[in-house]
Amino acid sequence: MTKRPIKSIFSDLKRLSKQKTFKRKLSFKFESEFLNYQPYLRGFSSQHYEIFEELAYKLGLQHSLDGLFSGQVVNKTENRPALHHQYRIDPTSNDFNFKKITEPFIKKILKEGFTNIITFGIGGSYEGPKLLQEYTFKKSSELNYYFISGPDKDEFNSIVKPLMGQKNFYIFSSKSLSTDETLLCLKWLGKERNESNSIVITANSEKAKTLSFPENCIVPFPETVGGRYSIWSPISLSAGLENNFSTFLKGGFAADKMILGTTKKDQQYQKFIKILAFSDLWFSNFKNKKNRVVLSYNWKLRSLTNYLQQLEMESLGKEANPKSIFKETGQSIFGGFGSTAQHSYFQLLHQGTAEFCTDIIYSTSTVSPLSSAQARGQASLLSSDLKTSNNILEKTNGNSPVNLFHMNKLSLGGLGFLLATWEHRVFITASMLQINPFDQYGVAAGKVVAKKFLS
Repeated sequence: MTKRPIKSIFSDLKRLSKQKTFKRKLSFKFESEFLNYQPYLRGFSSQHYEIFEELAYKLGLQHSLDGLFSGQVVNKTENRPALHHQYRIDPTSNDFNFKKITEPFIKKILKEGFTNIITFGIGGSYEGPKLLQEYTFKKSSELNYYFISGPDKDEFNSIVKPLMGQKNFYIFSSKSLSTDETLLCLKWLGKERNESNSIVITANSEKAKTLSFPENCIVPFPETVGGRYSIWSPISLSAGLENNFSTFLKGGFAADKMILGTTKKDQQYQKFIKILAFSDLWFSNFKNKKNRVVLSYNWKLRSLTNYLQQLEMESLGKEANPKSIFKETGQSIFGGFGSTAQHSYFQLLHQGTAEFCTDIIYSTSTVSPLSSAQARGQASLLSSDLKTSNNILEKTNGNSPVNLFHMNKLSLGGLGFLLATWEHRVFITASMLQINPFDQYGVAAGKVVAKKFLS
C-alpha cells in the first residue's frame, strides 16, 4: 500500500494539526441490524482518515487482528493469548462453552427456589454482571439480584446482612481468588455459606479448594480471559438464570465476523471501527482532547459508562511505547446516564474551557421519546460549529467531536454487538499505539502498596 516511512506519515499528521479547515469532510454512516453510527467529528476529515489508514498498514494492523482471533500470544507481558472472544463462537470448544459450563449450576439455583442471588466481585467481576442485570431487568421476576464490591463492611452490612437467613444463593467471582475485597466478604459471610448455597467462579480452582469450595461448587474459566473481558464468560452466570444468554454471545460474534470479513458490509464496519480508533488518537495526541465523555440515554444502560471506563482505561492506560510516534495513550473516560448528567456537569461541557470528546449512545426502543430527543439534541449542540443561542447567556461552545450510536433495539444481541464493537475499537487503538491492552500492572501496584499499609 505504501513505501513511505512512518516519520513521513507522521509529518503529514502534524501538518494537518495546524490547519483550521479541510477540503474533504468526513461523510460516513454505518447501519446494521443492531447498531447505527454517525460521526460528528469536527476537525477530523477524510484526509485524516486516509493518512491514519496508511499508518495502520505500516504498523501491521491487520496482522495484529488476525493474531488476536487466531489465538496467537498477543499478551506479551504475560506470555499468553487473549481468548475471551472464543465464548462468542458457535460451536465452540468445551473450555469456552458458556451453556455447557453454567447449565448445571443454573438448573440447581432454579430448582432449589432461591430468592436472592448475591454476587461478590470487583472490577470486571462486578461491572459486567451488574450491567447485564440492569439491562435485562424483568419486573415480573421472582429473583432479586445484588452485587457487592467488597472492601467497606458498611456495604456488606447494609445489603447482605439483612438478607442472611433467607433463601440466598451466593456467587463469588474472582479470576485469581487473591482479590482482597472478595475474600473479605467470604470471611464476613462465615457459616452462612455452605456447599448447597454457594459457588465460586474462578481461573484458580486449586485456590478455591483451599477456601473450602468442593469440586461441584467451582465454575472454571481460563487464565487467557482477562477480568475486563470476562463478561462473555461464566462470570456472567447470573445473567443466564432468566435470559437466553446465547443471544448476547451471538451479538458479539456478529461483530467479530464483521471485523474479519471481506464483504462490502464488513468493510463498512471496519471503517466505522477505524474512524473511532483513529479519531481518538488524533484528538488526544494532536488536539489536547485527553478526556472523553461517554453518555447513555437509556436507563437500562445506566452502568454502561462504568463498564466501558474499565475496559478502556485498564486497556489503554499504559506508558507510551518509546518506538511509537504517539506520546499520549488512552483518554480519561467519564460520563453516566445522560439525562441525569445534563443536570450536573453539562454546564462545563457547554460553556467551560476543558477540551473533550463525546460518545452518545441511545435507543428509540423506549417508552418515552424524551431520552432519545435529548441524545440527538446534545449531539447536535455539542458538535455545532457556531456559538448559537437566542440568549447571549445561553451561548454554547460547540466544536466538540461527537460519536453518535443508535441501538435499534435494546436486545441482548444488540448489547453483545455494542460491547464487542467497543473491544475492537480498543484493540485497534492499542495496536496503533503499539501497547499491550491485556495487562494491568498499574492495578497490581495499588494492591501491593495497600498490603504494606495494612501491615
